[in-house]
Amino acid sequence: MTLVEALHAEGNTTCVVGAGGKKSTLYALADRLERAIVTATVRIPPFEDHVSEVRVAERPLEAMNSNPAWPIGLVRAQERSDRYRGYEPAVIDELAAEIDDDVSVVVKADGARTRWFKAPADDEPQLPATADVVVPIASAKIVGESLDDEHVHRPERVERVTGLERGEEISTTDVATVLSSDRGGFCDVPDGATVIPVINMVDDSALEDTAREIAGEVHERRDVSQVVLTCLLEEEPVVAIV
Repeated sequence: MTLVEALHAEGNTTCVVGAGGKKSTLYALADRLERAIVTATVRIPPFEDHVSEVRVAERPLEAMNSNPAWPIGLVRAQERSDRYRGYEPAVIDELAAEIDDDVSVVVKADGARTRWFKAPADDEPQLPATADVVVPIASAKIVGESLDDEHVHRPERVERVTGLERGEEISTTDVATVLSSDRGGFCDVPDGATVIPVINMVDDSALEDTAREIAGEVHERRDVSQVVLTCLLEEEPVVAIV
């Protein structure tokens, strides 16, 4: 199964949240979709290398009026040299309602500062109401690491969801708990949206065993159709569907 198929991304609005490969997943999808818009509801680093062009506009529909080159990046403003500002979720709703049915929208909907694991803050994620698919991500490599600022974005939030204490070792159960929690991967998911958890950085057989264990525990906690295991360094990133 391709990444586009595994994440049901074709013609949908797909919002990626969590940590451990969020932006890489966006860009991998954009590279494989026939007509894709890459955007964000939060800040996003410059990503010109991953799309045909980036257009900066207060209203994304206005930026789409003149023959876009696919995939296209749409952002609200360049806040600093190292980051763009995304749109309010309602603006993404307007965009999704007006574009052609065969155009796919992929959205970065929270931040993680390059960490491998996180649980959302009170104002996260910023999900549009029209999201078709929500993809919460965690890295398989976080298992066995300590709950600390080096590897985890907002470790205090993970503490609240899992019961872990700072410095304790993160287990497969802890990762599955966050991915499947209403205070984690399922936080503020719009009614009708499909949640497809992703365990990324499955770079070898040992990490695949770890990821499969996490996936099994996610299935024990939530009714999800599948958990996708990925290695985004590969030409075809899908390692397995669980």
